[in-house]
Amino acid sequence: MYQAQAERYEGVPVRPAGNSGLVMPPISLGLWQHFGSGDPLAARRDVILAAFDHGVFQFDVANHYGDGDFGSSEALLGQVLANELKPYRDELVIATKVGYEIHPGPFGTGTSRKAILQGIDDSLRRLNLDYVDLYYAHRFDAGVPVAETVRALDDVVRQGKALYIGVSNYDTDQAKQAIALFKQLGTPFVVDQMSYNMFNRSVETSGLLDELRAAGAGVVAYGPLSEGLLSDRYLKGIPDTFKIHPTNEGTFAHGREAVVTKLNALNEIAQDRGQTLSQMALAWLLRDPVVASVLVGTTSVEHLIDDLKACEHLEFTATECEAIDNILAE
Repeated sequence: MYQAQAERYEGVPVRPAGNSGLVMPPISLGLWQHFGSGDPLAARRDVILAAFDHGVFQFDVANHYGDGDFGSSEALLGQVLANELKPYRDELVIATKVGYEIHPGPFGTGTSRKAILQGIDDSLRRLNLDYVDLYYAHRFDAGVPVAETVRALDDVVRQGKALYIGVSNYDTDQAKQAIALFKQLGTPFVVDQMSYNMFNRSVETSGLLDELRAAGAGVVAYGPLSEGLLSDRYLKGIPDTFKIHPTNEGTFAHGREAVVTKLNALNEIAQDRGQTLSQMALAWLLRDPVVASVLVGTTSVEHLIDDLKACEHLEFTATECEAIDNILAE
């Protein structure tokens, strides 16, 4: 029988999601890829439990996740929640999303009222939960009035099926529209989950971080290592087979060799800080308090524990920040 490590919270800082009472671990576990029905349950269970044993109490999933078998990532997490983690439910932050394809037909995608209200019920069933802690609109749906999406999400909270609300992949203007409506309704909106890493700083340059900060909300960063690009794995070159996430396509605007040069320069700074490049890349995101958490998607306990060491050194000097900015601007 699983029993969580007694010292799991020792030395683990927590970060507020905006001005709300919801707090998150600096690094959370995302179950986007390789946590579906085609993956070994026992091995994935080990990663989830190792994460909790090391103070990672937020697990992030979506109804669309499952490597093509939609819903199977929620189902996998649901098995662990029903068995090993059931005694610890009150300690956990479970986040899921609605908006991308989950079943055929017009209501199997998008954020209409019907899609949201039936989506939360289906997610709770797969997760073996009565409620989730955080429920996201996974994408902006141009085919549905923002007010309809916002009202449906607010109703999910009022029905007791979610405690907090977030949006994901909402740009600055879209987030601004939604936030104004959430405020009118008194909805506990807390975060916008966005692609954010050293090579993709669009949330900074677009003004989204400032908008969220002003609204008393935060950002959750996904893809913080750009699919592993921000690691020592590619210091000698990036193979043509490397797949970049659509949100990061601008990374290779000046060619792959230019990125390798940047990686090596960044790695020198990381070494001077006593960190690996990956650890520094995670810490760099967390330098700003508006970042509530960053999501890592590893399936390796060893890699997970290595990533968590980033939390041991989150401070950056002005000189380090300037040097990093200069490298990234080249």
